[in-house]
Amino acid sequence: MKISRTLSVILIIVANIALDQISKVIVRANISKTDHISLIGDYFTMMNVENTGAFLGMGSDLNSSIRIIVLMVIPVLVLGYLIYYILKNKTLDKISLVALSCIAGGGIANVYDRIVLGSVTDFLHIDLGGIFRTGIFNIADVSVSAGMITLLIVSFINKKSTSNTEKAST
Repeated sequence: MKISRTLSVILIIVANIALDQISKVIVRANISKTDHISLIGDYFTMMNVENTGAFLGMGSDLNSSIRIIVLMVIPVLVLGYLIYYILKNKTLDKISLVALSCIAGGGIANVYDRIVLGSVTDFLHIDLGGIFRTGIFNIADVSVSAGMITLLIVSFINKKSTSNTEKAST
């Protein structure tokens, strides 16, 4: 049985939201605010941090009215348009479709937390000894980041392919 394009998009978005929300429920229930759990030495750790801002806590010090607009209203509008774009643009290749759906799912999961809980639960941290270090993040952030990286790679490949095709035709 073949799944329709629209159903595929919805399933990817819902799967991203579900994985994120389930992981956050587990973290909130089992990891206290003072815990620092080693998964792979000090390189990959878990903790429980409530982030009232956006990426790396940016915007957490804004007054509440501006924070509502910047961290809730604008993202809801952008995510609404993104879902509309995904569903209406039939020219998207499958990889871009999946990437955009992951971005939408991750975005919805974090906006949901901001609206319902007033903050986003972050719990993962990577520190490769000064070579590479992240802020504290969650599964929704992974979905958004993976989607963005995938889109950049696809865009680069498509641009290179188009450039080579144009050179071959001249």
